[in-house]
Amino acid sequence: MATVLLGIAVEKIAYKPLRTAPRMSVMISAIGMSYLLQNSMWYVTGGLAKQYPALPWISDTVTVLGCQTKRVTVVTPFLVIVLVAALVTLIQRTKIGMAMRAASRDFETAQLMGIKINNVISFTFAVGSFLAAIGSMMYFSNYTAVTPTVGAMPGLKAFVAAVFGGIGSIPGAVIGGFIIGICESLIKGAGATTFSDAFTFALLIVVLAVKPTGLFSENLTEKV
Repeated sequence: MATVLLGIAVEKIAYKPLRTAPRMSVMISAIGMSYLLQNSMWYVTGGLAKQYPALPWISDTVTVLGCQTKRVTVVTPFLVIVLVAALVTLIQRTKIGMAMRAASRDFETAQLMGIKINNVISFTFAVGSFLAAIGSMMYFSNYTAVTPTVGAMPGLKAFVAAVFGGIGSIPGAVIGGFIIGICESLIKGAGATTFSDAFTFALLIVVLAVKPTGLFSENLTEKV
């Protein structure tokens, strides 16, 4: 809930005043807010790594096919499928989802049609922050300590997954994330851990060069 409230606050402070500003201004504001949050937490924590709490049930160790792992490793893929199905249903089958799609397609026309853009965008940030909180809990349950900047690399890889799967396609982004994760695990298993991150960004370059819209991108061109 704290993450959701923080996400809404960020939208009100860094994005809402720039509704009519050029997109470049919005992007610069987003980068500035990112560094503000990170450095604020560096100040609060004193630059020291903090122990990540053990989550009940999720952090327990289980045995699967003779191998020991944390329960979060087993639960995460199924939780992802449930959350993706819920998110797709929200966007495709609800009134607020229709408003979100309309605003993303044509911001000005959506306003003229009576859609309350500010409410829609705030709701979108709330949903995104909620999913980010769940994702961080699943991801960092495997880590003993965290710092304010430890989420930078997972965030970049999430962006790569979205581009790889196709911007505008939620299932595509998820499939892209699974492909990247499996490939990185295979690379680490082969003893080339140093090159796992390099593979992710090399894949981004290849996708942008060969199919910039991603593998499962939606067709956003108008049909005549």
